Amino acid sequence: FSGISSHPREHLSSTGDHHRLDIMVREKDVCWEYCEKLEGNKVRCKFCLKVLNGGISRLKHHLSRLPSKGVHPCSKVRDDVTDRVKIIIASKEQGKESASSKKQRIALENNKSSSNANPNAAQLSMVAAAKPNLLAGIETAAASLLPVSSKVFGSGVVVPQVLGSAGGTVYDRENVERSIALFFFENKLDFSVARSSSYQVMMDAVAKCGAGGGGGGYGFRGPSCDDLKTNWLERVKGEVMGQSREIMKEWGTTGCTIIADTWTDNKTRVIINFLVSSPAGTFFHRTVDASTYFKNTKYLGDLFDSVIQDFGVENVVQVVMDNHLNYVGVKNHIMQSYSSIFCTPCASHCLNSILEDFSQIDWVNQCILQAQSISKYIYNHSWVLNLMKRFTGGQELVRTSITKSTSDFLSLQSMLKQRSRLKHMFSSPEYSTDPSYANNPQSISCIAILEDNDFWRTVEECVAVSEPILKVIREIAGGKPAVGFIYESVTRAKDSIRTYYIMDENKCKTFLDILDRRWQNQLHSPLHAAAAFLNPSIQYNPDVKFLGLIKEEFLKVLEKLLPTPELRHDITSQIFVFKKSQGLFGCNLAREARNTVAPGLWWEQYGDSAPGLQRVAVRILSQVCSASTFERNWSTFQQIHSEKRNKLDKETLADLIYINYNLKLASRMKINPTDIDPILVDDIDMTSDWVEETEITPTPSQWLDRFGVLESNDLNPRYQDIFNLA
Repeated sequence: FSGISSHPREHLSSTGDHHRLDIMVREKDVCWEYCEKLEGNKVRCKFCLKVLNGGISRLKHHLSRLPSKGVHPCSKVRDDVTDRVKIIIASKEQGKESASSKKQRIALENNKSSSNANPNAAQLSMVAAAKPNLLAGIETAAASLLPVSSKVFGSGVVVPQVLGSAGGTVYDRENVERSIALFFFENKLDFSVARSSSYQVMMDAVAKCGAGGGGGGYGFRGPSCDDLKTNWLERVKGEVMGQSREIMKEWGTTGCTIIADTWTDNKTRVIINFLVSSPAGTFFHRTVDASTYFKNTKYLGDLFDSVIQDFGVENVVQVVMDNHLNYVGVKNHIMQSYSSIFCTPCASHCLNSILEDFSQIDWVNQCILQAQSISKYIYNHSWVLNLMKRFTGGQELVRTSITKSTSDFLSLQSMLKQRSRLKHMFSSPEYSTDPSYANNPQSISCIAILEDNDFWRTVEECVAVSEPILKVIREIAGGKPAVGFIYESVTRAKDSIRTYYIMDENKCKTFLDILDRRWQNQLHSPLHAAAAFLNPSIQYNPDVKFLGLIKEEFLKVLEKLLPTPELRHDITSQIFVFKKSQGLFGCNLAREARNTVAPGLWWEQYGDSAPGLQRVAVRILSQVCSASTFERNWSTFQQIHSEKRNKLDKETLADLIYINYNLKLASRMKINPTDIDPILVDDIDMTSDWVEETEITPTPSQWLDRFGVLESNDLNPRYQDIFNLA
């Protein structure tokens, strides 16, 4: 275009000139390779063959899959093409912004000299200059949500970036909408919220905040109810399923555990949730209403067969389930049908049953009731509750956990910790000079209990005997591959109780009998023994005395996993090499990592001197042994299986629950285990026996939004979520 003026079209006097310009522009725009030019201003997409009016510009929005009025996203375009087109669009917007910024600067300079004569003109110029930056403010504010997307879906999310005039990073509309959709899905928000007037008001407020508080704005509109329910639901579901497929790639080495999470509601309906767990991650698979065949072993066997087949028999190491799911019948079916798969009960459920048995001992139960009378009085009088928090430095007295029995003993621990502060509060002048509280019969009773040394001795005893069990629950909670530790942990718990009651043989026997009965009849599995034998932190620990007791079970597990002589070739010498710490097992790195690296990973890194045993060890030691601390939303699952919902509603709700559950699992897996107590719930259960004064008969569904696989009399009552899908 050399020699052409600033208005080149003035020099194109003929049709041929226009044609040559059109060819030059088309050659310059790389997006023409993705379409076929038709008559007029029409183009045909080469991916989906859709004909578009509006030329190359509309094609770009079609291929980018960015929301654009009147342009439908391409359903068949490759991801690399979409990413390339997004960058092209973003670069074009950057050029527009730069030109706009230049005009603003010139306008401000031209008006600067006249600002003294006409102050209003200067103010109008400032407003005009600020207006184009509002869109950047909207996107910058919304971009604060983007880490949610990148955390959940990894680094594969491509985010085109544009540098605005102020140097800030602006993110494209699609990623902002994705972040908003994730917010809806992760928090189970009703889609109809997007129809409310306050929804758009919120978007406008975020836009203004991002623009530095200026007025006006470009009116960013969040995704509509229909967009959330259809487009975004389907897209995010696809992304979550992609993450599941990434996890499954590791199963060839580590294997996986199928978890059957069961709940019976107050209508005797039985709901089973299936999850799959491995060191690479845990994901929710599906939910099933098993009410009609809950006690029918054949039908349950067929159900478990179908789930096992979903993931491949060769990948499944064990199935973990609740004792109440016709456990014996299903276990026998699985063990007979699949020679290489183990069936074990949920360890956390069995340990909670042990605590429940502890709490039924008369003197323990009496101690819990006395402690609850104190907490009820405090939590049902707001002035007393506020005063208590002043004395405890804002700490709560009541602790809520995964089950009623666990909450009882954690709350006793908390009360023991706050013993001196509670006594100081009730004897303080601020409390004792207020007759409305000091002379209250409940208050007098609480003071009497707090001054009773026998009560505190009993609290100390309850805490001492329950803490070893609580410690085991913590060690196996949160989806960690803890199967290699459960045997040793239970053994340590027994030793702790035995040491505490060294001078009281009768009490020692009472508690150990409860623990042994649950361990032998429910919890213990040959897989636990084999995992302990293969765990380097146990095998090479000279203080461990039970290795001889579990050797026979270890060998039986080997026979099950290596059923033919060919597979067992040289296995005896490999066991010897492992036990004697020869080869790589004895190198300095392996020795130093015995107690610091997860057992499965340790075998993967240092087990090459025993390759046949290595493969078995990695698969065994990579498994979980508990299900009770995974995220649950039982009231929502209950809605899926409601007969009142039509097929479309059920499908949409099922997709939403699949996304919600897996987002929560992914989020939980990213939390540093040292930052949280895996058995403690943040919110206090205000309907528990530690708070609620009124005698109530809790329904099972009140405590099921978080937890399950529990007996109805061991459930903490909680309010059920209200979850209505628009």
